[in-house]
Amino acid sequence: MKRSIIVLLVVLLIPILLNAEIFPKVGTAGLQFLKLGVDARAIGMGKAYTAVTDDISSVYWNPAGLALTPKNQLLFSHTEWVADIQHEFFAASRLTPLGSFALSVSVLHMDYMDITDEVTFGPTGETFTCYDLAAGLTYSNSFTDKFSFGFTVKYLRESLYEYAVDGVSVDFGSLYNTGWKNLTVGMALTNFGPDLQYEIDKDGDGQYDEDPFDLIDNDGDGHIDEDRPEIPFKIPMNFSLGIVADLYAVDNHSVIGSFQLDSCVDRVETYNLGFEYKISTFSLRTGYQFEYDEAGLSAGIGWRVPTKFAIFNIDYSYSDLGDLSESFLKTPHRLTLKMFY
Repeated sequence: MKRSIIVLLVVLLIPILLNAEIFPKVGTAGLQFLKLGVDARAIGMGKAYTAVTDDISSVYWNPAGLALTPKNQLLFSHTEWVADIQHEFFAASRLTPLGSFALSVSVLHMDYMDITDEVTFGPTGETFTCYDLAAGLTYSNSFTDKFSFGFTVKYLRESLYEYAVDGVSVDFGSLYNTGWKNLTVGMALTNFGPDLQYEIDKDGDGQYDEDPFDLIDNDGDGHIDEDRPEIPFKIPMNFSLGIVADLYAVDNHSVIGSFQLDSCVDRVETYNLGFEYKISTFSLRTGYQFEYDEAGLSAGIGWRVPTKFAIFNIDYSYSDLGDLSESFLKTPHRLTLKMFY
């Protein structure tokens, strides 16, 4: 058994070793909202969740986990982010004889802002807004009592004022339970897809990037052409390897501990550590994210409410972002509602 676990870990670490670089490519990927995380339970455990996930939130963390709860499920998650930015996430799954299927939608949005004149540096009276959106379709199945696999196909869109870019990506994930103290190894490759590129028709002639060297006044407006080629950018592809096990379990008390390694295309490798203590229907959680620029402490609570027609999970989490957190109230707070029926 030990030899099998060691071999499995070595195989799963290969992608991290291949992607390792001396200098992190910070700022080289777009659509950063894909890295924000969802589900207050996961965030409360410091995002050390790739091997823990076992319900509808798996559509974000590791699609394989969706199959571990054989019920229809719903998830609503709201995050009050910094700078008056909000993040909404919704997911719904359906159990079928072929496996579990789910639909999910993630939206990052903000209030309208004033358009400022570049000459007077004052508001023009017009406003604009921006948003990011990801919509996914997930399939997951348990192929044995110890192994499950899943994948998600996502449509991506980013809108910045009057400009927008569209793309697609896929997520893959697996979970393997060794059977010893519920020790589970999880692996997920998320946001795998082609580079994206804005197409901006600055001169309004219906053409894009027609004068890459700025040599010709194509539209006859007296300016050497404004349509320069936009530079392609990556999306934040990430490989996660996690492990979780029961640390203590007696009667209605239990403690689990999880550890996770992440390798993302635009930063150094990071490490997450998380714990969850359960007593009856209540849960207490804490976690820490290492090698991040901002502080990595997080904490949360949860309450499981059984009813006649469904089981509800209500979870809350708090995250400390260091200098980005103006105060306790102006730091990311998440509230999640899950329903199992």
